Amino acid sequence: MKILFDVQEFYYLPQYLPVARLLRENNCECCLVIYHNSDFRELFDDVVKNENVPVHWVSDSREALSYYLQQKADWVIFGNRFDGLDELHEFSKSAQFGHGVGPKMSYYTKSSTPMTVRFVEGEGRYSLIKEMYPENNFVKTGFAKLDAAFKGEEAGINLSACGLDPTKSTILYAPTFYPSSLECFPDHFPEDFDDYNIIIKAHYFSLIKKRYEKQRKKLTVWERYPHVYLARMEEQSLVPFMVTADLLISEASSALFEFAALDKPIVWCDFLKLRWTYRGPLRYRFNRRMDPDIRNYYDLGAHSSRYNELHSVVSTQLRNPEMYSKKRKEYTEALVGSTDGMATERICDYLMRRS
Repeated sequence: MKILFDVQEFYYLPQYLPVARLLRENNCECCLVIYHNSDFRELFDDVVKNENVPVHWVSDSREALSYYLQQKADWVIFGNRFDGLDELHEFSKSAQFGHGVGPKMSYYTKSSTPMTVRFVEGEGRYSLIKEMYPENNFVKTGFAKLDAAFKGEEAGINLSACGLDPTKSTILYAPTFYPSSLECFPDHFPEDFDDYNIIIKAHYFSLIKKRYEKQRKKLTVWERYPHVYLARMEEQSLVPFMVTADLLISEASSALFEFAALDKPIVWCDFLKLRWTYRGPLRYRFNRRMDPDIRNYYDLGAHSSRYNELHSVVSTQLRNPEMYSKKRKEYTEALVGSTDGMATERICDYLMRRS
């Protein structure tokens, strides 16, 4: 049995790799089909070396499709929509699962091109996406990316090795690239939180895209503080940092819901740096980018409407981590699905039984 993984972006790997590992343990032939990206070439090489998974490099989706038609694999796995499915389906089946569970409209629009199956996480996502695309095939599995954390197999990071103090509480700041709170944080942000360890896990686009140069300048300043650890680009998975941290700060991103699924407190930043094309009468563009039912999840955790109140909100949540536990569990069931750590097994079982 042969299965190919369409790797358009580096950050697909934390979701793909658990599935690829288990498939290979079951004697399935797997290959990562990676799109050329000069920014990530060395990182991909390191991951591939550590995983010992075969790789085929392509320049774009047309070249990827040509390779898929040549290989005639049992399955091709995607993390996003893909043109050329009609041709692909003459020889192979297609499957899709996303790299996150966040409240962006793109989560749903990825199913605008129907694949053989799309694996979704929780009942809430399943019900809505099934209503939007009633003719498509969706299967609830849970979220493979978090399986190791749910089963207690993810050890997290070594705080001492990162230069941090194991006796302090640890804050994880994981801003998305856009719309982001990052540029609303002052240069002296670490000074305001010197009573905590601070781990910063920036989005890859913040680290490499030209338009986010101002974000990188902020990160460079913050990294100089002794109680701050800035995650390296090769540390591709957020999961070890989530396991270690006591609290997460982020915006309306997948990270909030993933961290809440571990039943730990989150602080949701409502202050964002918006481009002028998303402000005033053009605000509808921002609203269109977000999940239409995002307001249904506002009580997932505490909110901070501006930076000046952030420290107070963080302190309160760390002193009272149980405050939003009931809502965290409710929304985890809806969005992330089962927390039994068996999502990877369910995905692999489906693929192997229907090859």
